[in-house]
Amino acid sequence: MDVYKDLNNTKNKEFEKLLSNQLSKSKNIVEGKIIEGKITKITDKFVLLFVDGLKSEPIVDINELKTLGLEKKINIGEKIQVFLEKIEDKNGNIIVSAQKAQKIKGWDILVKAYESKEPIIGKITSKCKGGVIVEHVDSGSLLFCPGSQISDKPIKDISHLMNEPQKFALIKLDKIRGNACVSRKQIISEIKKVDKAKIVEKFKVGDKIKNAVVKGYSSFGCFFDVNSELDVLVHLQEISYTRVNHPEEIFNIGDKHDLLVIGVDMEKLQVSCSIKQLSPDPFEHISNYELNKVYKVKVVKLMDYGAFCELEPGLSTLLHASEITWNKKNPSVKKYFKVGDEIDCVITEIDKDKRRVSISYRLTKENPYDSLLKKHSLNAEIKGLITNINEYAIYLKLNDFDIEGFLHCNDLSYTNNGEEELKKFKKGDELSVKLLEVKKDQQKVRVGLKQMQEDPFDWFKDKKIKDILTVQIISSNNKGLIVKPEGSKLEFLIKKSQIAINTADARPSRFVGGERIDVAISELDFPKRKVVLSIKLLEELQNKEALKMGSNPLSGRQLPFSSLSEKLDEKEKKKNTKKE
Repeated sequence: MDVYKDLNNTKNKEFEKLLSNQLSKSKNIVEGKIIEGKITKITDKFVLLFVDGLKSEPIVDINELKTLGLEKKINIGEKIQVFLEKIEDKNGNIIVSAQKAQKIKGWDILVKAYESKEPIIGKITSKCKGGVIVEHVDSGSLLFCPGSQISDKPIKDISHLMNEPQKFALIKLDKIRGNACVSRKQIISEIKKVDKAKIVEKFKVGDKIKNAVVKGYSSFGCFFDVNSELDVLVHLQEISYTRVNHPEEIFNIGDKHDLLVIGVDMEKLQVSCSIKQLSPDPFEHISNYELNKVYKVKVVKLMDYGAFCELEPGLSTLLHASEITWNKKNPSVKKYFKVGDEIDCVITEIDKDKRRVSISYRLTKENPYDSLLKKHSLNAEIKGLITNINEYAIYLKLNDFDIEGFLHCNDLSYTNNGEEELKKFKKGDELSVKLLEVKKDQQKVRVGLKQMQEDPFDWFKDKKIKDILTVQIISSNNKGLIVKPEGSKLEFLIKKSQIAINTADARPSRFVGGERIDVAISELDFPKRKVVLSIKLLEELQNKEALKMGSNPLSGRQLPFSSLSEKLDEKEKKKNTKKE
């Protein structure tokens, strides 16, 4: 204790000064920061550094320095920056890292470039899932570039971009995770934007662009390529004075057209153009055209639903497919016209408000349905060739007329099944049929084949309800009896409920087929071609007649109908009661 009694002596003051200097130096040495050391010794595997303020010399692996490209600095006296991880570990060693120092230093460069929005120099070193890995040239830091940010156009092969120093824009920086995302596309777009601005500056409102090429179209307009350096838009409303639903109605890819510049936007770097303003509005003299008159038009474009034609340059009109021919509802436009044809058409509508003109080609031709009625009356015989057959009808092209007749399977035969009859015909067969119906407004013609034969239903013309017929039983089934009247070609079904009055006797199985029996007509409708035959009705009629004649009760029992004998027994009882 005696040593520290006098703190003002010379030795104590010198010791205090040395201690203060050492403490001030050690305060500048902090873990987790980059420090600078001077190489004092080089071995085969390690480099020893002197760092002022540290109690011992840190050791750095030579291979680490070589990996970082610092081979030239491996010399005595050279200064190297390292990252101080620990001032002293459990063994008393100082832990430093040159690689981490360089990474942190490079990260600071990236942060500065990101905040100032400056591009960095990098090179693509390898591919990875979803993009490529970019190495920052200045720091060696590895960055991620998504596949969508490699170029402004899809690129299948990027081999020409590998390991080539080029500019990248930092678009995302995660300081916590230490991740960075870059974009080459943004650099390319900015360069093109500068170049595009110089191109757009050349155009002024009122300029005329010649031979612009149709590049593509959308629902709102058409895009044109101008001199292979700029794409311009012609809005849907600026294409034509007439109504246009879609640019494809007017243009084909590759067509050339003159354009008029009507707008220049330097902020969006867009040039707007017009086609219709190059010519005067044709609707200003639309009064020169009259309805229901024939005019020559030029076919300019063919579509599935019609043909676009020009009455005069700039005045377009649609010839709808339904107005091409009389006989087909959906004709193929390309089979009738080609682009450049000049055809005669009738103007059917002029709508000044909608700026629309409608025309018809078929009105310049005689209506074949009128011609058909002039030459043939209804029920007349006419010949035709079968052009098509489906599951329920035949279509025939009527001779001398560009019309298809409709022949339903029910009009093939009076006696046979219509669907079975269809199988007997094929395309190309010629048939003689009767003209049954002509609907001019609906463009429909109905014909019949069975009407060419005698109607077997006429056999019932002299018959009436309750008449008795003799029929032959063809067959029986659960529904009843199939019978054919003698002298007739038609077959009829006697339902099970019409076989007998007594339910017990109403059994189709009582008949085996081939029997001749009498039946009565219970229903006869000529307009509906309906006949209903009944054994039950015949039984009722015979019962009624027997009761009128007062038949002997015993005679009734001999009849095949048990109900009749029962009624006669009741009548006999009543007579005996009156006598008593």
